[in-house]
Amino acid sequence: MRKPPLYKSFLNALHGIGHMVLQERNFQIELGALAINLVLIFFLKVHATEAAVILAICGAVLAAELMNTAVEKLCDFIHPEFHVKIGLIKDISAGAVMLLALTALIIGLVIYPKYF
Repeated sequence: MRKPPLYKSFLNALHGIGHMVLQERNFQIELGALAINLVLIFFLKVHATEAAVILAICGAVLAAELMNTAVEKLCDFIHPEFHVKIGLIKDISAGAVMLLALTALIIGLVIYPKYF
């Protein structure tokens, strides 16, 4: 199979992100958290290094959610009916997102208080 042109690869990636934005509730919530952080960073004048940490962890959470959704959709495609092992795979994938989200919360609790 030939590789698609570079522009097509970018369009495919944007299509996947667009699907997430329109269809996946958790991704929408996490985008809302990113928006709140952008507003806080701007209005509280958060130091550049701290802002970079906040934005990096937000990006990590969003990327993990993309991967989690990909794992879940692949599992559903391979084995559409309920299966204990498939459920465990999906739970582990969701756990990775939750771990990053909790880490993001802790980072926010460490950085933001001094700005209030």
